[in-house]
Amino acid sequence: MDAPLMLLDSASLWFRAFYGVPATLTAEDGTPVNAARGFCDMVARLVRERRPGGVVACLDRDWRPAFRVRALPSYKAHRVDPSAGDPSSPVGGAPDAEAAPPELGPQVDIILEVLAAIGIPTAGAEGFEADDVIGTLCATETGDAIEVVSGDRDLLQLVRDEPTSVRVVYIARGVSKYELYGPEEVAGRYNVPVARAGSAYAEMAMLRGDPSDGLPGVAGIGDKTAAQVVSKFSSWEDMIGAVLDRSDDRMSSAVRAKMVRAADYLTVAPGVVRVAPDAPIDWTGEPRALPHEPVDPDRLAALAERWNLAGSVDRLTAALRGE
Repeated sequence: MDAPLMLLDSASLWFRAFYGVPATLTAEDGTPVNAARGFCDMVARLVRERRPGGVVACLDRDWRPAFRVRALPSYKAHRVDPSAGDPSSPVGGAPDAEAAPPELGPQVDIILEVLAAIGIPTAGAEGFEADDVIGTLCATETGDAIEVVSGDRDLLQLVRDEPTSVRVVYIARGVSKYELYGPEEVAGRYNVPVARAGSAYAEMAMLRGDPSDGLPGVAGIGDKTAAQVVSKFSSWEDMIGAVLDRSDDRMSSAVRAKMVRAADYLTVAPGVVRVAPDAPIDWTGEPRALPHEPVDPDRLAALAERWNLAGSVDRLTAALRGE
């Protein structure tokens, strides 16, 4: 099997770096660089430990896409802060935060410059989230294996064994304590069928809801019941058919009644929860094998000096060389 293509949920990494690395780390002019240093160190560790054949940094072009808001106005609505500037900025979508901290935005620009100088491409899609970019790459890449790096459980819906193996490197507890999820791990953790663990996880998420994303779910159905329900059916459409067919004994009358009351939500939930497989991706830099040397070493050296990133950049370039 070829070395996997690693897809970074970039905002997930730089937010964790921002909150996990002391803000006292600054450039000579006092500009905070904690997120930039932490991001580089995270990527260095991931490359050193996972040995990918290539890395793509996936970006949010819109953290609250219009097509999801049209379907479900509550989608991430509680995170909107009108005083915070443009909510579609690259730092949008902060986990458990109403607005991105002002000290982070400039650091994202630094991170993107460092990635460009190293030769790690970025991928985004206008009107779509990074999740959709990742979902599209998982649907279209033809290599043997893909590893998705994220602290977002929503991306567990992508795990599969074929035609391309997709695994999620789940970093919610930090890069040093990541958990590797494939179909068996998702099935074991969430009690869904291993044969369709990814799609079943998404269906379970639709039923139980997610307050952090403004998904109401079905009232009275939590994790356990949601897992039990989706495990009885071959697909979302099969399950919805059982809601409409009172003679289908795979669904209890109590669960059916709850789902009937949530009919409006259940109609739109798949389009909100499932990641897009066909986002119109635009690239910065060229998709390529993992660079073993920076494509623009002079620019990288200047960035490292300007922003006090020498140690982190050295660790990242060493990891890319396989050291």
